[in-house]
Amino acid sequence: MTRHVDLVGVLYVVWGGTSVLVSLSLLSTGIAAAAIGAAGGAGETDQRLTAGLVAAAFFTLSAAGFLFGGAHLWIGTRLRRFREWARTFAILFAILNLVIPPFGTALGVYALWALLHHGSRELFRAS
Repeated sequence: MTRHVDLVGVLYVVWGGTSVLVSLSLLSTGIAAAAIGAAGGAGETDQRLTAGLVAAAFFTLSAAGFLFGGAHLWIGTRLRRFREWARTFAILFAILNLVIPPFGTALGVYALWALLHHGSRELFRAS
C-alpha cells in the first residue's frame, strides 16, 4: 500500500498544480475584463458594469482555484511523508473531488480506495 499512498500524494500534487495553472489563466482573463471596463467611455456605463461583473467573477473563481490547488499541493506533499493528519484531509478532499468529472472523480475514487484500505491505515500509525 505504500506505493498507492505515495501515488495518491503525487496525483494530489499534480492536481493542485493544474488547479493553480487554471487559476492563473482565470486571473489573466479577469485582468483583461477589468481593462476592457476601464477603457470604456463615460457614456458606456453598461459596458463598464458588465466588464466589472465579469472581472469580479473571474477574480473570485481564480481565488477559489488558488486555495483549492494550494491545499492539494500542501496535502499531497504531506501525504507522501505519511502524516496522519494529511490522511484525514486527503480523504475530505477526495470526497470533494468526486463531484469534479472526469479527473476529479477518478482521483477521488482512487484516493478513497487507497487511503481507507486497512494496510494504509497502519502506514500512518507507524509514522
